[in-house]
Amino acid sequence: MKIKIYYHHTDCGGVVYYGKYLEFLEEARTEYFEEKGFSVKELLKEGIIFVVRAQQIEYLKPVLYGDILTIKTRIIEYSSVKLIFDYDIRNQDNEITTRARTVLVCVDRNFKPKEIPQQILRALCSMQLK
Repeated sequence: MKIKIYYHHTDCGGVVYYGKYLEFLEEARTEYFEEKGFSVKELLKEGIIFVVRAQQIEYLKPVLYGDILTIKTRIIEYSSVKLIFDYDIRNQDNEITTRARTVLVCVDRNFKPKEIPQQILRALCSMQLK
């Protein structure tokens, strides 16, 4: 996924505000789901809800107004109720600016853990199911 950095993404120092990365990662995950054939909105209607359990971000290099970022998103680990996403964010010079990891947990409408349907796991995860 590509993102162009606009002025509203930056802080008073002209660098992308650290909190904006959470939005970028959310958008990258949504795109990942859609590329695999799933609409997050439709999954919500079916009672399949993914919530963030943990988030880790490592800022390696500042990103500035006008930069073009590419976010590589992949699932590196999963279980029957959990997906772990890993991200590399690169600038237009192909330098890694940011690394991140998100732990998502599948829950029902009462926010109780719910097994991820097997067809969704198969589509989302390129690795062999356990």
